[in-house]
Amino acid sequence: MFPHIAVAEEISCQRRLGAITVDNVKVPQGKTCTLAGTTVKGNIVVEGGATLKAIGAKVNGSIQAEGATLVDVNSNTTVGGSIQVKQGRAARVVSTSIDGDLQLESNSRQIVANQNQIGGNLQVFQNTGGVMIRQNRVKGNLQCKENTPQPIGGDNIVQGSKEDQCARL
Repeated sequence: MFPHIAVAEEISCQRRLGAITVDNVKVPQGKTCTLAGTTVKGNIVVEGGATLKAIGAKVNGSIQAEGATLVDVNSNTTVGGSIQVKQGRAARVVSTSIDGDLQLESNSRQIVANQNQIGGNLQVFQNTGGVMIRQNRVKGNLQCKENTPQPIGGDNIVQGSKEDQCARL
């Protein structure tokens, strides 16, 4: 007799999900997923060429995107873990509460991080499409390196240190 194994369901999101509760969400390659007031008990994975729009969503885990076209998280979305957007195109994280880190790395289009509450670090590395960082509250450090052009913005309240390209923001 095998003990019952709890397996979290993963939903493949290719359109809009409303105010429902799901376990984990995957946005398949090249697809667009909109989470409008959706509760995600686990994590969200955004695959290459995919787009995620989270509007007033609640994510208990993390949001991870590699090679995504767009990750747009806004309108009082809450994230219990971290948000990582790497080697993609554009990202917009606005008016969002993140318990962990916000990491934006090696993206080729515009990056915006405005008016967020971040429990960990805000890390912005090697982006080439322009970076705007404004009016964030960061409990950890604000770290920016090797972005071309240099990040712009200001009015960030950082409990840790403001480092490198973000020293004046």
